[in-house]
Amino acid sequence: MAKIRIASAAALALFAATAANAADIARPVYKAPVMVPVVYNWSGFYLGGFAGAAFGGDSSAVDLDGWNATGTQWSYGLGNSFIGGGTIGFNWQAPGSAWVFGLEGEFGYLQLKGSAPDPISPTDTFASTKIGNWYGFAGARVGYAWDRTLLYAKGGAAFVDSSTGTVDACASGPCGGGLIDATASKTISTWAIGGGIEWAWVNNWTFKVEYLYIDLDKSYNVCGVPRGGGSFCWQHDVESVHTVKAGLNYKFDWGKTPVMAKY
Repeated sequence: MAKIRIASAAALALFAATAANAADIARPVYKAPVMVPVVYNWSGFYLGGFAGAAFGGDSSAVDLDGWNATGTQWSYGLGNSFIGGGTIGFNWQAPGSAWVFGLEGEFGYLQLKGSAPDPISPTDTFASTKIGNWYGFAGARVGYAWDRTLLYAKGGAAFVDSSTGTVDACASGPCGGGLIDATASKTISTWAIGGGIEWAWVNNWTFKVEYLYIDLDKSYNVCGVPRGGGSFCWQHDVESVHTVKAGLNYKFDWGKTPVMAKY
């Protein structure tokens, strides 16, 4: 009888232990969610401003009609200029992709200018060129992002205010029949290409450093009529413009992806 009691007690103990283990296995285990921030997304409209420097090469003038001597050519530098203005644009970045595509426009101020006398008539004949006071750009951007850092290239159309001319200020006497003002102002339509790096230092504000090349490497013929009649023309060659600038953009929250919870 004692053996039966001992066996029964052992069986009951084994059953209780097995039931407890089964209850532990069936009971669900809950873990606290881990908040994982989503990689920064560059999508959205943005507005901004910029400031920097512009510089050009030389400009030159060639006498086409022999007012002083056919083929006479002289060159002069255009110096450097402050550049400043505003930017508007839109970026699109697909979720999970590092590529960023966008459209951008900018409008700003610059003023490069220079002048020099005709080497044959240095006292009264001067050529001059002015690039500015304004310019505009409209084009596309493509970039590759590492979270909050974006390396990009841009290209498109540029529009630049310009003025070129040759003036002979001598109206009479030994300097000739004089008083020619062969000056013309125009808006140059051309192309521009550049690139830069942009950093999103907070969610809505980004800072960029950018280079932009504006092609102006063209020839422009400008003619004038002297007081005594006839027509005299000069060819002006203008070299291209380089700009370097820093800018600050505000990106709107449209297209912003929320923080996700990972279990």
